[in-house]
This record gives sequence, C-alpha cells and structure tokens, in this order.
Amino acid sequence: MSGPPLLSVDGLRMHFFTKAGVVKAVDDVSFAVGRGRILGLVGESGSGKSMTGYSVMGLIDPPGRLVGGRIVFDGQDLTRLDAAAWRRLRGNRIAMIFQDPMMTLNPVLRIDTQIVETIRAHADVSHESALARAREALARVGIASPDERLRAYPHHFSGGMRQRVAIAIALLHHPDLIIADEPTTALDVTIQGQILFEMQKLCRETGAALIWITHDLSVIAGLADEVCVMYAGRVVESGTVAEVIERPLHPYTRGLIDSVPSRNERGRPLRQIPGMTPSLLELAPGCPFRERCSHASAACAESPAVTEPAPGRCLRCFHPVHA
Repeated sequence: MSGPPLLSVDGLRMHFFTKAGVVKAVDDVSFAVGRGRILGLVGESGSGKSMTGYSVMGLIDPPGRLVGGRIVFDGQDLTRLDAAAWRRLRGNRIAMIFQDPMMTLNPVLRIDTQIVETIRAHADVSHESALARAREALARVGIASPDERLRAYPHHFSGGMRQRVAIAIALLHHPDLIIADEPTTALDVTIQGQILFEMQKLCRETGAALIWITHDLSVIAGLADEVCVMYAGRVVESGTVAEVIERPLHPYTRGLIDSVPSRNERGRPLRQIPGMTPSLLELAPGCPFRERCSHASAACAESPAVTEPAPGRCLRCFHPVHA
C-alpha cells in the first residue's frame, strides 16, 4: 500500500453485554485499506465480519458497545465522533451497502422521493438536478426504464432489483469509503458480474476505498486486492489476495479454499471443515478454531499472537499449514 491508508482499524473490540454474558463479536481486529484499494473480509456466518463493518460505520446499538481500539478515517478517529458529526459523514464520505435492501429502503416512499432526499441531504442542488442524478444512478446499476422505476415503490421490485437500488443510493455521493455487506447475494450471476465490474471501476477511477464483506472466496479472488480471513471475531490471516489464496497459512483458510466446489476433484466427496463455528458467548480460552483443526496441539490452549511470516502477511496460528 503506497501512502497512508484512508482507513486504519487498530485493535478494534466490540462486545454485546447480554443477560447471558458478554459476546465478543469483534475481538482485537486490525486492518487498513488505502485509496483506490479493495479489501475483502471473508469468513463463515458468525465470524464477526458484518459486525466489523457496522462498527466502522458507527451503527452499533445497545447492548453492543465498542470497548477498545481505534478507527481512523482520513486522519479522524471515528470512535470520538458525536451524532451530528456522524450524520455529516455517513452516507456522504462513508457509505454502506447492506445485505438486506429493506434496511436501506423505506417501504412507504417512492424510489424517486428516497433518492432525491438522499442527494439533497448532503448537496445543495435543485429537485430537478437531483432527479436527473437519480436516473443516472439507477441506469448505472443496470435498471432499465429508470424514469418509470423512479415512480415505483419498493414492493414493486424483486429482491434483486431492490438490492440494485440500494447500491445506487450508496454510490450517489461518490463516497471515499464504501462498506459492502454481501450486496450481490440476491442477484443473478450476470448482474453480479456487472456490479462487481462497476465497483472495481469506481475504485480505480475515483480513488474510493472498498471493504467487501462476503463468505464467497470466488468473488474476493476476482475483486479484491487484499483479504482478511475472520473466525470467531478475529482476523486469523491476512495478506494480498494472490498470496492468501495460492499459499494459505492458517488451517481455517486452507479449509475454506478446499471447500470451494470448483477446486474439488471429480468423483471425490467435497472437502469440508468439520464441526460448527463456536458460540461467541461461551468461547473458551485459546485458539477458537482448535476443536475443528487437524493441526491442533496442546499449545493451542493458549491464544496465538499475531505474527508476520512474510512482508505484508499476518497470521494468528501456532501451526501454519506451510512452514
């Protein structure tokens, strides 16, 4: 990464304080992403990747609370912002695309009303100018007949169409940082490819940074520059996409890659990681992956420290797959 990062997350901890106990949803997570770069956060459901994105956006509600770490965006510590500062920043310089588009869209307002209000909340433009930008935004994400679609309500759209509208709204102000939480899950392959291409193009041309949250390694392989593999609220391995996918060091990363059907040999059962993701409420000390790991030893009863086995690579494991 050349130059200072646009976003730097250092030792982030976000816990949920429930009656049953403390859930360490994000536990000592660190990463950085530069302008024009794309970072992938990969892991199974419950790994903490979405909660990391919500923490960066300041969208954690009680009983969740940030308990440690720093989130520095363009030299500004986001953990110290008040509500008014967040309103100026969120949706303007930092935008998020949610997995469920109905978290973005109001079901009782027409699409044109929602997009125009979003534009005019951060830009002093006329209604007509905002409407023209709205048409362009819908066309950019592959929605045909944008004039007709602008007059529709969210329930008139399919799930995939609603997601495209949500993506268009997130890109309205050309944000410096975009956090995308599995936004193409509901889209067909053709539209997914179109959206991925547009997102890459946007980052390269405008210098925007993108954090793409997903469980799909095949998407990350063709989209991102760097990747962080998360498990049980922690980053267990990180590095460039090429290095991590071609030479994974953590047994969990190796397991994720082996689970991809396209890498499996014809006629042989699909490889899979045994067991289930542990409950973050009852997480025992030590490496959280040890109960599912064929490389585990007595040393794994202790929490492994973060090491740097090679320049730009980070690893949290006592027993790397490759020495």
